[in-house]
Amino acid sequence: MEFQQAVTEFIPQIETELKQHLMPATGEPDLFWGMMLYHMGWRDAQLQPVQAPAGKRLRPVFTMLACLAENGEPAGALPAAAAVELLHNFTLIHDDIQDNSDTRRGRPTVWKLWGIPQAINVGDAMFTVARNALLRLRETGVSAETVLDAIACLDRTLLTLCRGQYLDMSFETTLSVTVETYLEMIAGKTAALLACSGYLGALIASGSGAVAEQYWQFGHALGMAFQIQDDILGIWGDSAVVGKPIGDDLRQHKKTMPVVFALNQPETDDTRRFRDIYRQPKLTDDMVAEAITILERIGAKNHTESEAKRYTRRAQHLLDTIGKNSDAKEALQGMLSFLLARTY
Repeated sequence: MEFQQAVTEFIPQIETELKQHLMPATGEPDLFWGMMLYHMGWRDAQLQPVQAPAGKRLRPVFTMLACLAENGEPAGALPAAAAVELLHNFTLIHDDIQDNSDTRRGRPTVWKLWGIPQAINVGDAMFTVARNALLRLRETGVSAETVLDAIACLDRTLLTLCRGQYLDMSFETTLSVTVETYLEMIAGKTAALLACSGYLGALIASGSGAVAEQYWQFGHALGMAFQIQDDILGIWGDSAVVGKPIGDDLRQHKKTMPVVFALNQPETDDTRRFRDIYRQPKLTDDMVAEAITILERIGAKNHTESEAKRYTRRAQHLLDTIGKNSDAKEALQGMLSFLLARTY
C-alpha cells in the first residue's frame, strides 16, 4: 500500500469520526460548536457549510497505519485517530492566541473573529472532546486496561506539549537558548504528538505497551527530523514553494536550530555580528541576507542538515524493526519519505 493510497482511504473515515464528536446530534450548531467547526474547516464565519483548508490529517493517518502494521483493524483505531487530531487542533487554537496570529490556513483565526475569551473556552472544549473521543474505544471492544493506557498516553502527551509551548514562548525574550533546550522544545511541540499517534494505533492492535513503545520511538524520531527539516526550509527553502519569503524565520526572530547553533558558538566577528543583527527589533532584507551568509559561513546550515539526517536515520532504523503487515510497512515508509523529502 502506498502512503497516498492510505491517505485517500483513511481520511474520509477520519473526517466522519471527527464530525460525530463535534456535530450536535440534532439541529444546526450554535456558536459554541460552530467555532470548533469553523476551525476544523467545515464552516465559514457565518457558520455556513464550506470545505476550507483543514490540514493534512497526518497524525490520525499514522494512528491507523500503526494499528494496521500490528495486524489490527484500522477502523478500530478511529476513536484514537480522532482524539489525536482534536488534541492537535485544540493546541492550534491556543497557539494562535499566544502567537498573536491573525490567520491560519488562509482564514482569520478563531480568536480574531470571536475574541480571545471565546477562543480560549473553545480550545478547552475541544480538548475535552478529544478525551471523550478516546473513550469511545470502549465501544469497539478494546479492553478497559488498554483504554486506560491510551488515556494516560494522551495526558502525558498534553503535558509535554504544554511544556514545549512554554519553552518556545520563553525563547522569544532571550538569546541564551542552548541546543539541549531547543531539542527539548521541539520534542514537546512537534515530536510528542506524532509519537503518541503511533503509540495509540499500535496499542489498540496489540494490547501491549512494549509494542506500542516501539511506535512511540519511531514517531518521536520522525517528528524531530521533521521539525529540524522545517527549520532548514524556514531559512533556505524556495520561497515560491514554501509560500513565504526566504529567511522568514529570521525576520520573525525564531530560535530555530541554525540560529541556536550560531548563538552557542565561541565569540568571533561573525557570531558577534549575528547576535547584533538578531537583537534588532526589525530586520531589513540586507540584514536577513547577511545573517544567512554568516549562518552558512560558521557551519550552522551544515550542522542542521547533519542533525536532520541523524534523526532520519534513527527513524528509518526504528521503522525497519517494527510492523507485521507488509502493506502498512510500505505506507509507513512512504510517510517517512513524504515528510522528510518535502520542500515545503
